[in-house]
Amino acid sequence: MNFLLAAVGVLGVASSGPLIAATLGATSVSALAIAFWRNAIGAVVMAGPVVVRNPRQFGKVTGAEFRWSLAAAVALALHFACFITSLQLTSVAAATALVCLQSGWIAIFQLFRGVRLRWPVLVGLGLAFGGVVTITGFDMGSSPEALVGDLLAVAGGALAGIYTLAGGKARQSMSTGVYTTLCYGMCAAVVAVMALVARQPLGGFEAAGWLGILAITVCAQLVGHSAFNHLLATMSPLLVSMIILLEIPGAALLAAAFLDETLPAGTYVGLAMILVGLAVVVLGQRGSRSARRAAEGAGEERLAELGTD
Repeated sequence: MNFLLAAVGVLGVASSGPLIAATLGATSVSALAIAFWRNAIGAVVMAGPVVVRNPRQFGKVTGAEFRWSLAAAVALALHFACFITSLQLTSVAAATALVCLQSGWIAIFQLFRGVRLRWPVLVGLGLAFGGVVTITGFDMGSSPEALVGDLLAVAGGALAGIYTLAGGKARQSMSTGVYTTLCYGMCAAVVAVMALVARQPLGGFEAAGWLGILAITVCAQLVGHSAFNHLLATMSPLLVSMIILLEIPGAALLAAAFLDETLPAGTYVGLAMILVGLAVVVLGQRGSRSARRAAEGAGEERLAELGTD
């Protein structure tokens, strides 16, 4: 049953990039509208159980918890803006692989914070970011637009890492329902302001556009990430982290099958390098002392991590 749920989760998160690209390409829906509605709907859905069971939990949020949640929400809003826009400029496969570097960015942020990383983690980081150079090198030769999309996806991955770390701080003392409601809600508010400044509409779309937004929210946000959040309670966090990496080849296969996306052979080499490198990073962190010291908050950080793409 767990592996069936894992398969559903992979299919859900892997469908995010292709669904977003298809919706942006075939309808009048804007990038920020997708980010706004998936977070707004996600906040409402996550608030439901809390409101029914114990609505007073919202009134118990401390100042520190609110500030960390706000930091996570801002990072998440900027992440969505970068990632969804990148899907208009570069391939789905490249954008998905580059944005999935968030676990690599987290390791780098830990390195700058003085955390000592084991040599396999450093090797994995080198391999993953070597894949970035490979992909961007081929895209640089194809079009400047694709290169800009690649850079936006890389920035989106870094912002997802910041979101995860800030969310992990907030989640040390907050329940999943309260945190996700607060974070997704504030993220939607930040995106709404961004849309106002950028003059991107949040409504008035055709039926196909609303259907696309609903499909993205249900498949990626509610089905995909909910499946992995459930698996964290029944499977090893390490195994769940490894399974999530299947989003990279999954998105590439879905884009090839449904969007007729074809890439240069060198780009596939870069995708493979990122996938293998991130797998080494995840496995390498298992035995490090820093990972053990972070064990108390690690599960909570992963819960935050599962709410991005």
